[in-house]
Amino acid sequence: MKFNSFEEILAWQKAKQLSISIYNDFKDVRDYDFKSQIQRASVSVMNNIAEGFERGSNKDFIKFLYIAKGSCGEVRSMSYLAESLKYISQEKSLAINDLSTAISKMLSGLIKTL
Repeated sequence: MKFNSFEEILAWQKAKQLSISIYNDFKDVRDYDFKSQIQRASVSVMNNIAEGFERGSNKDFIKFLYIAKGSCGEVRSMSYLAESLKYISQEKSLAINDLSTAISKMLSGLIKTL
C-alpha cells in the first residue's frame, strides 16, 4: 500500500468527516471546555495521520497512527458523556461512535500493514 499524500488515506478522509461532524454537532453547546476538548480530540485524529505520514518513515508514521487511534478513543469516550449530559442526542452519539470505531479499525489495519 503506497500513498503519495496523506489526503489519499481513507482513514484521514474519514477523520476529516468526523471533525466536521463534531464541529457541527457541538456548535451550540455552551460548555466551552467540553466542546473544545472533543473538537481538539477529533482534529488530533486527522492531524496525527497527516503528521505521521509527512515524517517520511514507517516507524514515525506508526507512532503517530497509535496517537490518532488514542484520540479516536477519546472522542468516543467524550461522546458517551455528551449523550449522558444531553449535549447531543443518542442518534448523534451513535453516529460519532460508529465513525470513530471505523477509523480506529482502519488505523489498526494500516499499522499492521506498515
